[in-house]
Amino acid sequence: MSKSSKLSQWFRRMRYSRLFIALLYLFLGAVLFFTLIGNVRPDKLDIKLLSIAKNSIHSPVTIEDKVTTEKRKREAAQKVPDQYTYHSEYKSNRVNVVESVFSAVKEVQEETKAAQADQTDPTEQPDVSEQEQLQKLKKKLPAELVKSLSDQVLLALLNASPDQLSVARESTITAVNYAMSDQIDMNEADRARERIAKELQDVSVSGGLKAAIVALGQYAVVPNYFYDPVATKERRQLEMDAVDPVFILQGQILVKEGDTITREVYEQLELVGLLADHRAFQPFIGLFLLLSVLLYFIYKQFDQFSKQQRSDKPYLFAYTIIITITILTMKMISIFQSIEYNGLGYLVPVAMGTMLVKLMIGDRFVFITSLIFSISGSIMFNEGITSSLNYHVGFYLLISSLSVTVFLREKKRRSMILHAGTLVAVLNVIVLIALLLLRNGSLSLSETALHLLLAAISGIVSSVLTLGILPYLESGLGIVSAMKLMELSSPNSPLLRKILLEAPGTYHHSIMVANLAEAACDAIGADGLLARVGAYYHDIGKTMQPHLFIENQMGMGNPHDSLKPEVSRDIIFAHVSDGVAVLEEHRIPKEIIDITAQHHGTTLLKYFYYKAVKEDEQRYTEDMFRYPGPKASSKESAVVGIADSVEAAVRSMNAPTPEQIAQLVQGIIADRLKDGQFSECNLTFKELQTIGKTICETLNGIFHSRIKYPNL
Repeated sequence: MSKSSKLSQWFRRMRYSRLFIALLYLFLGAVLFFTLIGNVRPDKLDIKLLSIAKNSIHSPVTIEDKVTTEKRKREAAQKVPDQYTYHSEYKSNRVNVVESVFSAVKEVQEETKAAQADQTDPTEQPDVSEQEQLQKLKKKLPAELVKSLSDQVLLALLNASPDQLSVARESTITAVNYAMSDQIDMNEADRARERIAKELQDVSVSGGLKAAIVALGQYAVVPNYFYDPVATKERRQLEMDAVDPVFILQGQILVKEGDTITREVYEQLELVGLLADHRAFQPFIGLFLLLSVLLYFIYKQFDQFSKQQRSDKPYLFAYTIIITITILTMKMISIFQSIEYNGLGYLVPVAMGTMLVKLMIGDRFVFITSLIFSISGSIMFNEGITSSLNYHVGFYLLISSLSVTVFLREKKRRSMILHAGTLVAVLNVIVLIALLLLRNGSLSLSETALHLLLAAISGIVSSVLTLGILPYLESGLGIVSAMKLMELSSPNSPLLRKILLEAPGTYHHSIMVANLAEAACDAIGADGLLARVGAYYHDIGKTMQPHLFIENQMGMGNPHDSLKPEVSRDIIFAHVSDGVAVLEEHRIPKEIIDITAQHHGTTLLKYFYYKAVKEDEQRYTEDMFRYPGPKASSKESAVVGIADSVEAAVRSMNAPTPEQIAQLVQGIIADRLKDGQFSECNLTFKELQTIGKTICETLNGIFHSRIKYPNL
């Protein structure tokens, strides 16, 4: 055995192992991580303070500039003037002080008059002197007021007549009330006293009394508007809170080419992580976590998928190759962002990846695949700004790849791929127009036209690449698509023409088996098309010696009548191995080869076994007349084997009734079940019942009753 064949066998064994599957997930994650890492890695610039910027530098992230925010808050607080509080109660207090002075003066005057009235001799000196009156007045007044007003002021008040005192009282109270209605701070107190002095100068009272009420009025005017530290602090805090945080926006120009790197700019570069001595691991961790989530979703999808499909098919391997091809194509296109054209993301043929996934694996993987392409595209086509996401390109790629589920409905004709690609191109253009309108950008007509052209090319190129890549994946991985099966089922296929021309009886038998097998597989949810095509080719080995099989003898004598049982056995057995060899030579997909190799399983060749036992019962055993196998490993192989036996048995019956057909079908299925022919495939008892019922219904439609026409 050559080294290449040994390597091929080793690979076939390894690709189903858990280790290989784990390596595939690891490889897929590595491809995604290392193709995207360059777009999330923050740029490191070797820039010195006060140097000249060689290029314009953009911010790779959106981040709060706390230093500038704090500076603006301080500036806002400094603009707030000191806050003062006006004490309105001071006015009434000072008016009361003035009233209390005049009331005290009036009381002293009345007491003095009363003392004088009690004197019997008018020539005598009054008992109450001015000093005594002054002392009495001082006792009635607050000590602070007495200390602030001179004796001359108090005496002038005491010596005033009642009328003069009344005028003085009303004038002083009015002036004080008016003056204290204003906001008077410490600096304004003297001016307020000067104003009240001027007002009281016009009062029509004697000169001494006028001086007294001026002094009293000035005494009564005090500051009523004081600095409030609490209010000032609260107001400044409100102004600081009203300052919006200052953000450095993603894509914002931090410094233009030729400008000086000032201290402020240098701090901003450090903040966004662009300085050479800055190490930012957050983007790498974020990318790792995001890809881990996506890989987990893929794992769960394949876990469910493997329970419904053949476990021996390298679907995960095919999926990894498809994703890798598409992502690398996307990466190569994104490299040309350096030409400063930001529409290259619209050229990526992501629909190619989802088309291949849909055709080779199934619809259920289209969404998660589209999500991977969308996220990757939004990261790669970040218009040269690292660690940013281009949401417009990401949304465009998501719609473009998801559209495959709508447009590629028919998977059995290759022409549908081109049709789907054309529809994807149209949808790409419509979606891009919508995005350009939503952005309300200022693109020129030529730029817009180029964007739309790239979107249209993306859809067409996706279908062309799919048509080019699909055959290589099918032949290389042994996964046959519906389109490949339709090609193989064409009557113009060289091998089918070979069967038709060289073994017409076998061809007719294969067509009948194909009808039965397809209907039964469709009924149990298996691949009916695969079963049909497998049935077409299952007996191709009979073309080696077609006359040795009864359906091709056409009335001629049966050569087996004169042959030894073991010779006839070898001839019959050989049609399986010969068929496998022919199919392998023509590179027919492995699914078809498996059906050919397994359709007889290890069943007993009963006719020649019983013939041999009649000749020599001691010499021959059942094992000598059992097909070498292997047993059916898939539902399709098992169904084709059942249909093959049923068709051959029913063909030997003369005008079978539905009851006879049902009895025959159930007997064949029960015999194969008892013989263990279904031990290696995942058919259930319920599915076997459905297979029997469907085959009976199909046969009843073929062998329905017909009217006998009389001979003319």
